[in-house]
Amino acid sequence: MTTASPTARTPTGGLISALRRGEAWLDDRGKWAWIAAMVLGFIFVWPVGLALLAYLIWSKRMFTRASTCGHQRHSDRSQGYRSSGNSAFDAYKSDTLRRLEEEQAAFESFLQRLREAKDKSEFDTFMDDRARANRPAPTEESPRGGEY
Repeated sequence: MTTASPTARTPTGGLISALRRGEAWLDDRGKWAWIAAMVLGFIFVWPVGLALLAYLIWSKRMFTRASTCGHQRHSDRSQGYRSSGNSAFDAYKSDTLRRLEEEQAAFESFLQRLREAKDKSEFDTFMDDRARANRPAPTEESPRGGEY
């Protein structure tokens, strides 16, 4: 009876784990490491460079403003804000963020009402034009009984 050791790798798992380690290594070094790897891939084996370019575009690593790739790309807002250690500043910051969120909600509701008013006026204009087009045209009779 043979037992599989927990450290034994499957061929697919080994390749995937090696690719993930390579990705983490490049992420630690930043965007320029990815670009250098892509250029070297184009120089030595062009399909590798093309695959790296496609991966950089697909994963949005190429167009982020962060100096490094990976997990540091997320904004503070998605993770919540961190305490600065100054309670007065933290209170001011939370009040300001709350106020800005309320103003944003009020502005978005204003924009929604504005869109609805515009839609209503356009619909009313359409219905008026349609009613005018469906009205029978008044027949004009000459005042002299048809003589000119």
